[in-house]
Amino acid sequence: MNALSKTNLCVAVLGAVVFGAGAQSGLAQRGGAPDQPSVTVCGETYTPRSILARNMGTDEDQTTAFPPHKVTSNVYYVGTRTLSSYLITTPAGHILINSTYERNVRTIEKSVTALGFKFADIKILLGTHAHGDHQEGDALLEELTGAQVMVMQEDVPALEAIKPGGKPHPIDRKLRDGEEVTLGGTTLVAHLTPGHTHGSTTWTMRAQEGGKTFNVVFASSYRSPGNVTPDIENEFNRTFKTVRSLPCDVPLGDHPAQYNLAAKYARLKPGAPNPFVDPANCWLEADIQEAMFRAQLQMQQKAVRP
Repeated sequence: MNALSKTNLCVAVLGAVVFGAGAQSGLAQRGGAPDQPSVTVCGETYTPRSILARNMGTDEDQTTAFPPHKVTSNVYYVGTRTLSSYLITTPAGHILINSTYERNVRTIEKSVTALGFKFADIKILLGTHAHGDHQEGDALLEELTGAQVMVMQEDVPALEAIKPGGKPHPIDRKLRDGEEVTLGGTTLVAHLTPGHTHGSTTWTMRAQEGGKTFNVVFASSYRSPGNVTPDIENEFNRTFKTVRSLPCDVPLGDHPAQYNLAAKYARLKPGAPNPFVDPANCWLEADIQEAMFRAQLQMQQKAVRP
């Protein structure tokens, strides 16, 4: 029995997507490949295209600020509608996770300022993985704040290839799996969770609020590519085991839809329980992505059988 079957409380149905006549016709008119496989997790059905559309949204979604807000303790959301960026504040300066696209850096600055913090006080810049929608803005953010850019060493080659406007990608410290980053009494731990990229990183920290301690998880993307090679299969087998071993009370993600930000934000009310404290759904996104990953493997295996 695989890890998905052991941990997921919902039923995950793996298999090829079934189209109605209208869907087939629309796909043929677009000339695209079939959108498969499909998986159903907790009553919701997902396909590769639906997951990508859910994560990225429109161009406007990617660049329009979501209302900046406190998540818990010293953790704040300062990203856009579909690209997450998190500010972790400390007395010695601040940490930012994910600069997103370069064109969003000034938008992030406005969100940080709106919360009452100084953008120039960002001392450390971290990232979840080496794709432009999460770390393209690193060079500009370092230029504006002087922050140290710290990255997982397995992602260095991919990051060095991200050069908006020809600017070299800054890398001030290369991290290893399990390494800690500490500033002003706050410590974040880097967990290597490869597959989406070789250095994909899930960050964890402990936060105190209301006399309680919460385990905060800043999840990376666990979405597999269309073709799962043996190396990627091994990476994801490790990753899904790793993430489910992490203590978690507050699940976050590098795309807001991964933890249902919009719905949770709508429930934020003075005196009400914090909707971002959601241990029951800590690994729902991992369940969705593992279901898709295993369905892709199954489909590939069937395709090569004589």
